[in-house]
Amino acid sequence: MSNDTLKIAQAAKVAFEASQLVHVDERIKALRAIKAELTLNKDAIFAANSEDVLAAQEEVKAGRMSESLMNRLDLRKPGKWESMLQGIDDVASLPDPTGSISYTSELDDQLELYRVSCPIGVLLIIFEARPEVVVNIATLAIKSGNTAILKGGKESTRTAILLAKAISSGLAQTSLPSTYIQVIQTRAEVSALLSLDQFIDLVIPRGSNSLVRNIQNNTRIPVMGHADGLCLAYLDEFADLKKAIDLVLESKIDYPSACNSLETLIVHEKVVNSIWPEIAKSLLDANVVLHCDPTTLAAAQALQPTPSNKLTHIKASTEESYTTEFLSLDLAVVTLPGLPEAIKWINSHGSHHTDLIITESDENAAMFCRGVDSAGTYVNASTRFADGFRYGFGTEVGISTGRIHARGPVGLEGLVTYKYVLRGKGTSSHLVSTFGSGAGKKQFKHRPISNLSKDAPFH
Repeated sequence: MSNDTLKIAQAAKVAFEASQLVHVDERIKALRAIKAELTLNKDAIFAANSEDVLAAQEEVKAGRMSESLMNRLDLRKPGKWESMLQGIDDVASLPDPTGSISYTSELDDQLELYRVSCPIGVLLIIFEARPEVVVNIATLAIKSGNTAILKGGKESTRTAILLAKAISSGLAQTSLPSTYIQVIQTRAEVSALLSLDQFIDLVIPRGSNSLVRNIQNNTRIPVMGHADGLCLAYLDEFADLKKAIDLVLESKIDYPSACNSLETLIVHEKVVNSIWPEIAKSLLDANVVLHCDPTTLAAAQALQPTPSNKLTHIKASTEESYTTEFLSLDLAVVTLPGLPEAIKWINSHGSHHTDLIITESDENAAMFCRGVDSAGTYVNASTRFADGFRYGFGTEVGISTGRIHARGPVGLEGLVTYKYVLRGKGTSSHLVSTFGSGAGKKQFKHRPISNLSKDAPFH
């Protein structure tokens, strides 16, 4: 391990500890300053991003990069820059996630226990392609009181360098440490940092299956995130035709390379010859390649008038079709006899990210939401809603499919943990030896504290 890498981790830990004594208002000031610096340097950032995109296009042509990865790179797409800046404002205006009290207990007269939210510590975030993630994560880290070390993909290096420079310039205008947000460039640095569990508290990988799996397999540090975005939709026998077409179409084609895009459609056997053909027509019109089981394949091949892309876009599925995150205009389709079978299929074939039922039956919707073991279970709503910005979190550091701590889009609340504050009041010493059984011993009261103030003690 290089001395420089060790210094980066140590500096992040020192910055975190120092920042805990800085007033929360400085975090808001930092976010406002960062937004101003980004706005001031927009032209230079866009020029760098253009160079990154051009280089990526050459990599795609040479077969060294997937098109889905390249599509995530362009920061100049309509609304993307504006959404990134809006995310800063939204996060800045959200309540402080630290210092919130989630549990109280009066152990004895003048002896009070509080469970209080606090930052996790030092975050190591590794991501691919999407340069706006630098800003998204820095924003959430600053607001939540965590320090962060960021590593983007080499394909977005030019853009990331300028974004990081703007963030540093914004931080310099506050009393927060200059090493509060650090950006690294090499895989060697990542590998070294993954062994420094004495300094780094949480790793958040965002990117391909191989990236996430590699991180999970090479560190003792807790990892939060998801390896796949295999989102499924179940077309129930009580589905509405128009809703079904709209929901399947948007979930698939709105942003195919996103982790919340639809990858498999489950069709109830009773609607194979009614609703499914209409959905198939819409998907084919949108240039989606259908990977169908025998039942839906026969219905799609019988479409009239015959689709012009029938020979190229209607295919027989394989076993791999149902475990593939296509990230492209491809959709796997399977027929099942009912809702119980659909729930079992989703739980065994999906990635527990976001799954959808299309139905007008409240009973079936309730059964679906209880039975599907995913971070997001949707009823008649596009899977594309699975996003921190759309949830009102301002932005997100990623989407977690784990079951411990944070699940789904991870915003500010997912970046805090808690500590217990035990407050002794009055003139007497509070000693555990005074409690117990026998003469003269006290009993614990263990009762909620009434008239609780909004703020935690000593926060």
